[in-house]
Amino acid sequence: MIHNGGQVTYENKGDTLLIRVRGEIDHHSAATVRKSIDDRIVAERPERVLLELSAVDFMDSSGLGLIMGRFALVKQYCGTLAVLDPSPAVIKIMKLAGMERMVSVLRTKSKIEG
Repeated sequence: MIHNGGQVTYENKGDTLLIRVRGEIDHHSAATVRKSIDDRIVAERPERVLLELSAVDFMDSSGLGLIMGRFALVKQYCGTLAVLDPSPAVIKIMKLAGMERMVSVLRTKSKIEG
């Protein structure tokens, strides 16, 4: 596993690249996160990318752009991208934007409703 500034970690699992993002994704952090992820995707060209967002506390429209841009990049290399275990903050903005209709959302963790 490779760490990048504490906010992004990477793990290769066969033909899948698991990218874990934590903290906040806003216009201040999105550019750094985007560059890091893009460099990794371009270098490895994985068949599948899982963008795990369970530890994202806050996400604004910059985060939506981050997801959609990585979706397009992976698709360019004939791969697939899915959002894995989005936090409540992430799922809320994705639903508001209608993004769940375009990008697959996978849930592996138990969902506890309050």
